[in-house]
Parts: sequence; structure tokens; C-alpha cells
Amino acid sequence: MSTNIYIYYKVAAARAQEFDRAAAKMQAELSLQHQINTALKRSAEMKDEQHTWMEVYSSVPPDFMQLIDEAVARHGLAALIESPRHTEFFVNISSCA
Repeated sequence: MSTNIYIYYKVAAARAQEFDRAAAKMQAELSLQHQINTALKRSAEMKDEQHTWMEVYSSVPPDFMQLIDEAVARHGLAALIESPRHTEFFVNISSCA
């Protein structure tokens, strides 16, 4: 079974462009170095001048959270995020019809 990681948090709307550039650069680096698929998403709605953002990492190895944490520090994302980073892990399953 492969694991997908979903990480979500709040970013001030005023910092959205700066955050988008930094997060996209971080994910491109991780994708290239580790041959994984990534995605960066943002909620359509804004609340309290913030959007919810989500990083997605597909089919990652077991120790990948450490690599993400190191990349977040290296790219300065923590300084642009307004809330704790919430992480959820999902596994791909095979359904038989």
C-alpha cells in the first residue's frame, strides 16, 4: 500500500502570492528529488482574511514527513503560515467490484 500525505493550514490572503511561490518551489524540489507527485491547493473561500491551503504528496515512502519538515524549514514556509500545520495520512486501497 502506498501512502498519500495531506497537510493543511491557514495563510493570510496578503501573503498568498509570496507563499505560493515558496511552496511551489519547495514541492518542485521534493518532486524532482524523490520522484513523487505533489499538488498545492487553496480554498476558494476566505475567512478572517485567510485562505486554507493544502499540500498533497502522493505515493510517498514511509519516512517522507521528515523530508517535508526539512524542506519547509529550508524554504521558510513556517514564517508565512498563520496556523499549525495539520497532517493526515491516507493509504491507497484496491477495491474489487
